[in-house]
Amino acid sequence: MSFIQDNEDLIRLSVFFGTFVAMALWEVLSPRTKRVLPRMRRWCVNWALVIIDSLTLRLLVPVLAVGVAGCVADAGWGILNWVVLPTSLKVILAVVVLDMLIYWQHVASHRFAVLWRFHRVHHADRDIDVTTGARFHPVEILLSMVYKFACIALLGAPAMAVFLFEVLLNASAMFNHSNVTIGRKTDQMIRKLIVTPDMHRVHHSIEEKETNSNYGFFLSVWDRLFRTYIDQPKGGHEGMTIGLREFQSDEPSSLRWSLLSPFMKSR
Repeated sequence: MSFIQDNEDLIRLSVFFGTFVAMALWEVLSPRTKRVLPRMRRWCVNWALVIIDSLTLRLLVPVLAVGVAGCVADAGWGILNWVVLPTSLKVILAVVVLDMLIYWQHVASHRFAVLWRFHRVHHADRDIDVTTGARFHPVEILLSMVYKFACIALLGAPAMAVFLFEVLLNASAMFNHSNVTIGRKTDQMIRKLIVTPDMHRVHHSIEEKETNSNYGFFLSVWDRLFRTYIDQPKGGHEGMTIGLREFQSDEPSSLRWSLLSPFMKSR
């Protein structure tokens, strides 16, 4: 664990960029849907948001989630620190429960107006690809980190579990937002366990019922269990419109709009 803490940034960045390169190449070789906007125009804005989000966290949050887990363990806080279980089982349980808690955070970001104002920046992207998985408003990123800290403290998640979960969350977000082709049978087999690009693309449909479905990031079980699962979009993947009905313009591909839209008057 000390090795991971000493090299956490390097490991996370390696997984992040490795996943990004793999999915970006897959998108070029076998895209699932046609693009609405030029790739580089969107990518410049989405990557700018990633940089702003990272700097915001560095400036305003003095410790990362793994560090919080270490403090929680030292203080003996949280459910998993109050029960006697093998460490490996605690790690597995913590990863699964954290994934469920992130599912509910995602549901809340759609159902509460103040949270939706920030989360809609993510949904306003009129194309969905590997960079959409990292397109979030910095305020949402901050709120998400605070929520994760609270979940870690309540659960007593081991530092190793938090590290694994953070890596899985980042990699799976890029995977399931990717514009890649996966055979129908293969997709159906994979999504029995984890969220696939076709499954999550439904969530980015312009249709409100579809937008409010398929909230999962990594494990697909939560949408089935809590009845928010839709198998396929009504218009089919090739015929569906991505984004939000009120923002079917070039506005969301602007960095200024992406940063300021939560504070603008709602349409």
